[in-house]
Amino acid sequence: MMKTFKILNQQACCDPSTGCCTPESSLPVAIIGAGPIGLAAASQLAARKQPFLLFEVGDEVGANIRSWGHVTLFSPWQYNIDASAKTILQQTDWQEPNGDEIPTGNELIDFYLKPLAELEQIKPFIYTNHQVIALTRQQNDKMKSKGRNDQPFVIYTEVKGELKTFQARAVLDATGTWGNPNPAQGNGVWLPSEKALGERIDYHIPNVEVNASLYSNKKVAVIGSGHSAINSLLNLAELKEKSPDTDITWILRKESVEMAYGGEQNDELMARGALGSRIHQLVDEGKIHVVTPFFISSLKETDKISIIGTQRGENMVLEGFERLIVNTGSRPNYMINGELRLNIDSTTESVTALASLIDPNEHSCGTVEAHGEAILRQPEQGFYVVGAKSYGRAPTFLMATGYEQVRSIVAFLAGDEESAKRVELSLPETGVCNSGAGGCC
Repeated sequence: MMKTFKILNQQACCDPSTGCCTPESSLPVAIIGAGPIGLAAASQLAARKQPFLLFEVGDEVGANIRSWGHVTLFSPWQYNIDASAKTILQQTDWQEPNGDEIPTGNELIDFYLKPLAELEQIKPFIYTNHQVIALTRQQNDKMKSKGRNDQPFVIYTEVKGELKTFQARAVLDATGTWGNPNPAQGNGVWLPSEKALGERIDYHIPNVEVNASLYSNKKVAVIGSGHSAINSLLNLAELKEKSPDTDITWILRKESVEMAYGGEQNDELMARGALGSRIHQLVDEGKIHVVTPFFISSLKETDKISIIGTQRGENMVLEGFERLIVNTGSRPNYMINGELRLNIDSTTESVTALASLIDPNEHSCGTVEAHGEAILRQPEQGFYVVGAKSYGRAPTFLMATGYEQVRSIVAFLAGDEESAKRVELSLPETGVCNSGAGGCC
């Protein structure tokens, strides 16, 4: 059945409550995604008294974070609060969290993002339950060049079956990569056999404690080598203390499991280093069985799940699994950007100018130097990909990096080019940074 929409033309207004619309020369900046980076951009714009609109597909700010709200971040509060947002919040009765403490996802929302979204400078301009389905230039498709940069952006959103359009002078895409996971297959292809497993696979960090019956005394495989996979493994190991027949297998593509431990005690983020140290100990104690390097070619379901692949050139089948946790990262979705002119790296799917800094085929650095508007500039004048989406498939994004991105971009949009060119952020090191393909994956 064909879906129909009621189309409403929403003028870009400086005050949605009054319908006071700005002249075209001062149209708002549109931000897509009300996560930490999107709200940081809103705070920066509010501080510079620049009009903006903030679109969020969920029914609250930070909706994606809520789905992993039980997970503890590895960075303390001091790295998770945008400087401009902090300045505005300090003018209210907001209770600032201890900078050295480490929040969970839920605490990040409840103690920071929600109070920020309630501020009078920001709340009227947040549009929740607005799914952005397309971006373009007014009266232009991607092919047309004449007068292109003089035309405003048009943002198409779906709201409860209605299609609403908005105009903006610039757009920041902070939609991230959450909800668009990579498959278990090592070649990155989604096969019908994996899709058929449906609810027997988790593509996030599951709340093992709340859903213990799904994992308790079961044979479970965790696929992936990043921090998400390590968090899933640690949660399962904790369950194993109570349910000793829980069988945990860790499947990686890395040449050796030691490559997944990271900087450990050399990591300037202590919690991030501790993840590596804790999983290292569990592996050494034999509580987690490791299979690496293993390249998965397909999954097969009978009564149990079989994982088919190769190890050092030899065919192998890993059998008897009752549940899989696939934490192989995620990838950006550029469908809404199809009529804009983008410069996206073909390998990492990141902003092209960032690719050489984050490509795991080149190095394994967990921290990328801070960067701003000039690096993120796109052929489509006034359009920027920011936050985790700007890193494409690379898993090394830090929240503080995104805050610096939008600080610089907003300064540029406000005409403060000197501030836009400055780097106002020093990032913590991982303690590991290897050149060459040995750091890959």
